[in-house]
Amino acid sequence: MRILLLVTAFNGLTQRAWCALREGGHDVGVQLATSAADMIEGVRRAAPELIICPFLKDRVPAEIWRHWRTVIIHPGPVGDRGPSSLDWAIAEGARSWGVTALQAVEEMDAGPVWATRTFPMPATPPRKSSLYNGPVADAAMECVLEVVAKAAAPSFTPAPQDTGRPRPLMTQDDRAFDWSDPTERILRAIRAADGAPGVRTEVGGLPVFAYDATPGLGRRADKPGQILSRRQGAVLVGTGDGSIWLGHLRAADPAHPRARIKLPATTLLGARLRGVPHSPLPVGAEPESPAAYRQVRYRRTARVGWLTFDFYNGAMAPGHCRRLLAGLRYAAAQDTGVLVLRGGTDAFSNGIHLNVVEAAPDPAGTAWANIRAINDVCREIIGCTRQVVVAAYAGSAGAGGVMLGLGADIVAVREGIVLNPYYDIGLYGSELHTFTLPRRVGADRAQQLVEGKLPVSAARAVTLGLADEAGPRHPDAYGEWLTALAERESDPRTSRRRRQAKARRLAAERVPLEVYEARELAEMSRDMFADRFGFAAARHAFVHKTRPSDTPARLQFEPVGRPRRRLLRPAIPVSA
Repeated sequence: MRILLLVTAFNGLTQRAWCALREGGHDVGVQLATSAADMIEGVRRAAPELIICPFLKDRVPAEIWRHWRTVIIHPGPVGDRGPSSLDWAIAEGARSWGVTALQAVEEMDAGPVWATRTFPMPATPPRKSSLYNGPVADAAMECVLEVVAKAAAPSFTPAPQDTGRPRPLMTQDDRAFDWSDPTERILRAIRAADGAPGVRTEVGGLPVFAYDATPGLGRRADKPGQILSRRQGAVLVGTGDGSIWLGHLRAADPAHPRARIKLPATTLLGARLRGVPHSPLPVGAEPESPAAYRQVRYRRTARVGWLTFDFYNGAMAPGHCRRLLAGLRYAAAQDTGVLVLRGGTDAFSNGIHLNVVEAAPDPAGTAWANIRAINDVCREIIGCTRQVVVAAYAGSAGAGGVMLGLGADIVAVREGIVLNPYYDIGLYGSELHTFTLPRRVGADRAQQLVEGKLPVSAARAVTLGLADEAGPRHPDAYGEWLTALAERESDPRTSRRRRQAKARRLAAERVPLEVYEARELAEMSRDMFADRFGFAAARHAFVHKTRPSDTPARLQFEPVGRPRRRLLRPAIPVSA
């Protein structure tokens, strides 16, 4: 079937749908909702048999839905209507929620139903972004596939909605809290707005939008709203009955020099934190306890070391990279047979922290420091021969975050995630990908991946050799599967064979790893300091969520040919 995805952005859910439908044998194109006129013209040009809207904030023009079957994927159960469905569900503590596939009609979210799924809501208030990328996206994909199957049946007619519950856009007044409120109330309010738009409040005397909230360990402030301490970019703020960690903030004053950029809390507050103590990790806190607030955690069983890291939105600033590098070096020094490097379920990694780069006084210099820091992590993974290294992609990855774990002995992905190699952001890319990627997928396929800048599903990644194994979709089931894999690989004989084979391969390399990095960095220096491919403008558009003016050719039905970009490969051995 010829299917057009009409979307506001090519986000994670859209990428999952794009991958799944293409792998199902369909002809799939994308049209971004840049304007009503562009949407109408794009649909006419595409002439699809079916239009699906996995992520659409705009109204579908009547000229489209009257002439083409158009199905909206709405993140709410049957009868729910409005633009803030997930916000209300989290804020009001709904016990279950759902996703509905609706045919587009004049009234928003009121069309007949093609498919629907429901799921239980977590007992602890989830981040809106986590809910969307997890249970909502999984349910949405089931609806998408059901819609396509039903569209192929001539006799199918969608069922009209008998009831409806229109809900208004949630405003800042609806989200408002006071720092004297209970921690649970504040946590729910912030998590219901996570990702966007955040909750307006005041921290350290600065009006901000708050994100990335984690409950503290119960310490109470003399005055609610007082900043008690700071750790790893976050600040601990007192509440009415305890405290809460805030990982990211955005200045609310449009005149603020860093307005509209979401940043680590300590980066935004800066000098306002003078006198606020740094907080060491609490003695006796369980490594897996979220109240311990640590971005990198290590635990071990008899023969397996588990190094987990979870950076907000998968963005890795130099500080994040240094913490992960320190964790890797500590884990590599332990007497385990296997080291599992597991990223967060929301995101494994999305590469360098573009928001921090954009907000820096010297963006080019900060980007350079950032890429050098993430390369240090990649080098440590590639060079680890004391343990079998398993890179566990529990969440999706993008840009350099895809390349981050490719130097591991085993790359284990979770079903349902997508890997999207280097975005069209004006950077050549580093993360030692010219060393690791061709060794996994071959030189020609590596070339296609970095040039195409298109997402790859977990199943496709295994087929290509980008990943070695794919585990179950549900995070808990994936964790059990990953544990079994690690235990199997920790068998002393199996572990020894893998480690020795890796050591031999590295020793046989005629060109040192540093040469690959130096050549990549030479290219990156031209992108960062000379801005040869528009990195500054592309970064600014990404950070400020600038609406695109057109749909990239690579996403359309008939992509326009792009000039080839050569992967740097050493042509002459260093020994020569």
